[in-house]
Amino acid sequence: MFGLFKKFKDGLAKTVSAIAAKTHGLFGGRKIDAASLDELEEALFTADFGVETTGEILASIKQAYAKDKDLQGRQAAEIGAAVLQRALAGAEGVLPTATTGHPSVIAMIGVNGSGKTTTTAKLAWMLKQDGKKVTVAACDTFRAAAVEQLKSWATRLDLDLVASHTGADAAAVAFDAWQAAKARGSDYLIVDTAGRLHTKGNLLEELAKIRRVLQKHDATAPQHRWLVVDGSLGSNSIEQARVFHKSFGLTGLVVTKLDGTSRGGAIVGIWRELKLPIYFVGLGEQPEDLQPFSAENYAKAVFGL
Repeated sequence: MFGLFKKFKDGLAKTVSAIAAKTHGLFGGRKIDAASLDELEEALFTADFGVETTGEILASIKQAYAKDKDLQGRQAAEIGAAVLQRALAGAEGVLPTATTGHPSVIAMIGVNGSGKTTTTAKLAWMLKQDGKKVTVAACDTFRAAAVEQLKSWATRLDLDLVASHTGADAAAVAFDAWQAAKARGSDYLIVDTAGRLHTKGNLLEELAKIRRVLQKHDATAPQHRWLVVDGSLGSNSIEQARVFHKSFGLTGLVVTKLDGTSRGGAIVGIWRELKLPIYFVGLGEQPEDLQPFSAENYAKAVFGL
């Protein structure tokens, strides 16, 4: 548990540092005062926690401060973390055990640059480490580097991969991959999809085509439709999620690149706005840096606890 928490703390270091800088190390041992509350408000807005969450955190800390003028920064941090954890109640996605007899399909969806292809490989590796049999489908056939990127990861992590050439019919690759996954007795088939075609309409139609093809094998596929969003985009990722959710019926989120941003608060706004469970978060570049989302670890890490 400590090791997992350390992953969150290290992965959110930029967000934590930004808050600490704006509050002049408030949570390191200073006493609360009116000025520090103003600093904290600015810091939380800058980290993209949004109006609602920032207001709730400040209200709880101010309430405690009204009762105890000797309130320490550490106590304020504990209050803030508790508020965050409450705001994220229900946000933790838990991947159910795959149905026996045929592969459960996880469709990885998102725009180019979100870290979708890399996350696909890391997720496959994680499930494999957990004793699951996994097949990966390289269905982003429109981006020249995507297939090669996934092949490279598959070689590095010893993953079962079904791929074709750049420009191949993505739905046909998905169709073949499901058959291969079934034949190999895979628990999961993870499908890496395209992030950009000539128009957004084309992209959404391509996703719909992949779904139709998969449903020829299994009427319930893809059972999991996860949007991979770049955590450094902050609240801008909410609109992205709305579009994909409306057209494809998302079942969850994976938030990447939290280690590279000081705007790690956006994860709360995404949850509050869309109520889509967050299954995994990207906290670094290594395969083991993709971690199941933990509201408790996230909340404690943000406040430097």
